[in-house]
Amino acid sequence: MFKRQAWRREWQLMVKQPWLNAMLFWLPVLMFFALWWIFSAGSARDLAIGVVDFEHSSMSRGVVRYYDASPTLKVTQSYTSVLEGKQDLQSGKIYALIVIPDNLTQDVLLGHSPTITTFYNSQFILIGKLVSAAMQQAQGTFNARIEAAKNMSKGDTVPQQALAQAVPVQTQITALFNSNSHYGQFLVSAAIPALWQIFIVATTVLSFSFEQRTQGMKTWLGVHPFQAIVIKLLAYSPVYLAQGIGFLVVMYGGLDWPMHGSWGILLGAQILMVFACQSVGALFFMLTLDATRSMSFVAAFTAPAFAFMGITFPTSDMPLLGQIWRSLLPVSHYIDVQVMQVNNGVELAQAAVPLLALGLFLALLSVVYLRARALVSASKLEKIS
Repeated sequence: MFKRQAWRREWQLMVKQPWLNAMLFWLPVLMFFALWWIFSAGSARDLAIGVVDFEHSSMSRGVVRYYDASPTLKVTQSYTSVLEGKQDLQSGKIYALIVIPDNLTQDVLLGHSPTITTFYNSQFILIGKLVSAAMQQAQGTFNARIEAAKNMSKGDTVPQQALAQAVPVQTQITALFNSNSHYGQFLVSAAIPALWQIFIVATTVLSFSFEQRTQGMKTWLGVHPFQAIVIKLLAYSPVYLAQGIGFLVVMYGGLDWPMHGSWGILLGAQILMVFACQSVGALFFMLTLDATRSMSFVAAFTAPAFAFMGITFPTSDMPLLGQIWRSLLPVSHYIDVQVMQVNNGVELAQAAVPLLALGLFLALLSVVYLRARALVSASKLEKIS
């Protein structure tokens, strides 16, 4: 009877408590949708760039037209000095500044290699990479055009031969994963699990803090602290798992993003991810017994997780401290399994290491139980005295 009443009470709390209701139901959906909407374009288009043209010749204007013709770039500003363009670059009005020298045509006619300088802010990792790639492609196309024209000027070369002489080695890049370079697949599929981790850990802390605020931890834990903790965690687990399954179904079903692996392995990883995050949240609160400090720990622990997941920055290039911090984050191990399944379709044996790492987080519950039992024992001693 006690168990049935305890389960019913937890479900009623989910519905009636405003913060728990928001964190469990509508707020995750809203945030997940917002992330998808931000990156729904799939790829950046018409990134604003500025030009400082010191030559103002037909050739320099041709170079600018090639930059502007790139679908990624759009020449929105023309400056008379580098200093003027630098100010707009630093303020974020433009993403790149191109400086064309006053001897461009002369160097080309003499067979020299002219220098066209491009400045961009590499702290904008994604934008910087896109601008750099688009600039190289546009410049390479213009260079090939000039070289082909020079070869045809000899009078005995057809256009196809001139182009082959201008670009003797041509490359073909075939992406193994994310073949259409859709950065929504690249970023959203990792950002949503990072956000999911925040919701699970924070909601676990909120659920524990509610018991402390309404009846006190010692009363709530009673004579069966382990049972009280397990019921508290398991009552919320299906909701968290439904959130995880939901975003997988939307991404790899509704949006039809490629999925090459096993749904079963991915579901197993999600179950372990839920329990791991709940264990972390329970540990934070039981160690502090203070909602404010616990939520501060949650923010410090989960907020930077996306940077340490190894998606936008290679894990192998992280310093030792970064790799240690990454290993302490449940989502880092979950995302390893997700990438393995979505991109590579690996077998269970190859995904065993991150799955085991997720399972080890359950050991934190032993600390939570010992802390709870110590509180109950202290309460009994107070009554005796």
